[in-house]
Amino acid sequence: MLLAGSSARAQYGETAAKYSGFVSKKGIGIDQKLNSSIPLDLVFRDERGQSVPLRAYFGEKPVVLALVYYKCPGLCGLTLSDLVHSLKQVNLQPARDYNVVIVSIDPKEDPSIAAGKKQSYAKSFAKPGFQAGWHFLTGDQKPISSLASAVGFRYRWDEPTHQFVHAAGVMITTPEGRLSRYFYGIQYTPTDLRLSLVDASQHTIGSPVDYVLLFCCPYDPMTGKYTVAIYKVLKLAGAGTLLLVVALIFFLNRSGKKRKQMSFQHQQSVHR
Repeated sequence: MLLAGSSARAQYGETAAKYSGFVSKKGIGIDQKLNSSIPLDLVFRDERGQSVPLRAYFGEKPVVLALVYYKCPGLCGLTLSDLVHSLKQVNLQPARDYNVVIVSIDPKEDPSIAAGKKQSYAKSFAKPGFQAGWHFLTGDQKPISSLASAVGFRYRWDEPTHQFVHAAGVMITTPEGRLSRYFYGIQYTPTDLRLSLVDASQHTIGSPVDYVLLFCCPYDPMTGKYTVAIYKVLKLAGAGTLLLVVALIFFLNRSGKKRKQMSFQHQQSVHR
């Protein structure tokens, strides 16, 4: 069963408590490499076992990218569950407006495992575009390592627990494969995801409301969130107030001229 919200937070806490006591986190993390390009010639296998270069998923639409492994007992399932839950609430359609590319960091996982995960999450997403827009990939160690290095995803295998030790997060890229946004943890708000996709698309998707929000709520790379910039809100409010004043002056001036004209015409008719 897919988890979201408070259930996801509770399970994350239990998982973290279970392993934090004896698994070293040294060297683990996600380093932001904003504006860096992903090597799109790297070849992976899709859910059908076909060899596909990353380039096949880029070129026209922004991409949500996540590095996980499908048999992960903790963070990866929570990452994918919340991503599915949040993107389901975004009024954009996968395959039409964006693509999602999930890449396993475990070279031992095969396309059958990826296919099973895709079908499981498809039931939860339950909206048009999932089958064509969500891609669950597996691959060999070399392309996995190259992609992880390119996006700043630092992880390692922990032999005592027989698990990969890694951080949680997703990345947003431009259609050309440049890293545009990073979101950390296991919770991604629909608003942040939507704004990041609109931003990465260079405003080829989205609405005028999104563009206003992007002006007032710039991305903060330190927090991996879109935060309200008070000075921009005030600037926008000031511009709006100025426009209203100008419009009011124009209206009053026009009304005054109209009244004078009517008064003059009335006087002329009286004299006649």
